[in-house]
Amino acid sequence: MTWKKNSKDRNLFQVPEYRIDIRGEKIVIGPRPWIMGILNVTPDSFSDGGQFYDAEKAADRGLDMIAEGAHIVDIGGESARPGAKEVPVEEELKRVIPVIKKIRPRTRALISIDTRKSQVAKAALEEGADIVNDISALGHDPEMAAVVARYQVPVILMHMLGTPETMQLDPKYNDLLFDIKYFFWLRIKKAREAGIPEDRIIIDPGIGFGKTLEHNLCLINNLDYFADLKKPILIGPSRKSFIGGILGTPANQRLEGTIAAVLISIIRGASIVRVHDVLAIKRALLIAESIANEKRMV
Repeated sequence: MTWKKNSKDRNLFQVPEYRIDIRGEKIVIGPRPWIMGILNVTPDSFSDGGQFYDAEKAADRGLDMIAEGAHIVDIGGESARPGAKEVPVEEELKRVIPVIKKIRPRTRALISIDTRKSQVAKAALEEGADIVNDISALGHDPEMAAVVARYQVPVILMHMLGTPETMQLDPKYNDLLFDIKYFFWLRIKKAREAGIPEDRIIIDPGIGFGKTLEHNLCLINNLDYFADLKKPILIGPSRKSFIGGILGTPANQRLEGTIAAVLISIIRGASIVRVHDVLAIKRALLIAESIANEKRMV
């Protein structure tokens, strides 16, 4: 006996295709989701602080993630964990620029600079970074939008309630999904007014940035609520505290929870997943895609 799928069935792990512009080059995200590897060049990040603080080790890890399947390496020199204090510009530059200099000549994969400071973004872009990942969504540094526009690169606009120092003190919303969508609408408008075109904007709802456990679950389960903004959605659930809250595990024991959150996020509409464990996520996606691509059952 042969059973065939209804013709309306779709592969849940094929994401909508988005064209993004990087310095005039059109790059397509989709139909497969992209993986962004997290490279924290910090002594105090919540999960891997200090592990890749040395520039050589950080560069090697970045290249390893690319070999494992990362489309983007996201390099950050300032921890955004709850309660983290701002790092001086000079210190942030000292952490990230040597790593970009070591990675850029050795790969054509995309490099993202995770910063909310225009001086750091400018220096990173000068060294060949391709994307600016701003957790403040152009709200922290009044010069950031102009830098992004001038260098003609995409920007990731992330939602955060307050600052890393204050975001988890007592996060509250009138209407979680509507409030965040309205935030994106305003920030997209600001980006466009600064000269950043539509095809250089990516949005990130900011899992763990001013959200309770329940807020994070609601966001992941309703990512399709943001689809009508017509922007690629990036999601970063990797090793986050909501997973620890459910499993009762420390940050270094949250891989299974991260994989589950990533798979649901993609089903709900995420185009890019930001993770620490690139190879494990790549393998999980391969299995999920293989099942979703199955055409018949005997």
